[in-house]
Amino acid sequence: MPHHRPVDAMAYPRFEGIRTFMRLPHLAEVERLREADLAIVGVPFDTGATYRVGARFGPAGIRNESMLLRPYHPELAVDVHAELSLVDHGDLPVTPGYLPESHAQIAEAAAGVLATGVTPLFLGGDHSVSLPLLRAVAARHGPVALVHVDAHADLWPGYYGGKDTHGTPFRRALEEGLIDPERSVQIGLRGPVYDADDVEVSERLGLASLSADALHRRGVDAAVELVRKRAGGPGPRYLSFDIDALDPVYAPGTGTPEVGGLTSVQALRLLRGLAGLDFVGFDLVEVMPAYDVGAVTQLLAANLAYEMIALAAVAKRGPA
Repeated sequence: MPHHRPVDAMAYPRFEGIRTFMRLPHLAEVERLREADLAIVGVPFDTGATYRVGARFGPAGIRNESMLLRPYHPELAVDVHAELSLVDHGDLPVTPGYLPESHAQIAEAAAGVLATGVTPLFLGGDHSVSLPLLRAVAARHGPVALVHVDAHADLWPGYYGGKDTHGTPFRRALEEGLIDPERSVQIGLRGPVYDADDVEVSERLGLASLSADALHRRGVDAAVELVRKRAGGPGPRYLSFDIDALDPVYAPGTGTPEVGGLTSVQALRLLRGLAGLDFVGFDLVEVMPAYDVGAVTQLLAANLAYEMIALAAVAKRGPA
């Protein structure tokens, strides 16, 4: 079976070529994903957004800023290309402007990806895409421990008469039994909300949470400890990362920015602190190139995706 890796940057300069993530081979045929350990998969859908739109261009922007990523991760002491066969599958089909139809398309296509046994790293798209992705993941693996990094809980019961948006995916996921709340945790929540109940909704529904303010006061290690305590036991786990978990200083290119967020260093340390945990899937959402300044959000997102790849590499390698 082939071991997929990028082209040699010393033979083929980084500014050349078609923009796949890290210049990985593009394997569009779903059955060929059986050749890979991890696949980058775009989900360019943003009809679930309630404020700014433009996350449909997130996958392309993240890929564009991934050109400088290199194989060896010094802090985790792992060569991601040596440990993993990596490919870029391209994007899942969607129907712009039609949320229920697109969610059905996303769930069906994601199920096909998961059926190959590959670990997917999905690039959104707005956060509504996590619901159909979790439907596909739970259908294969059962209810997952959700590790959710975000400024917002995304647990609202509905918008505009009950309709689903990027603010509702995890409420639906709980109702459908896709995630195990007792093993799940939300990190980075902050900002003004509609009433006091919105502050308590995570723990009322059974999820643990650590606000951005608490993380700043107690440190990243407290967040890592909470995640490991909740999600570190037996059973599948899934990581969903909304780029607005970062302060707008570090990630201006997003749809619902909230001040007081994580720094880029804190985000990197948080993900690196999860090394050794095996995830059945990842998503990284809400990157909007049109609102970005100097592509700093897209560059950060590409590096966060690289950290997720490194987590998969460490998990595959096993104890050193």
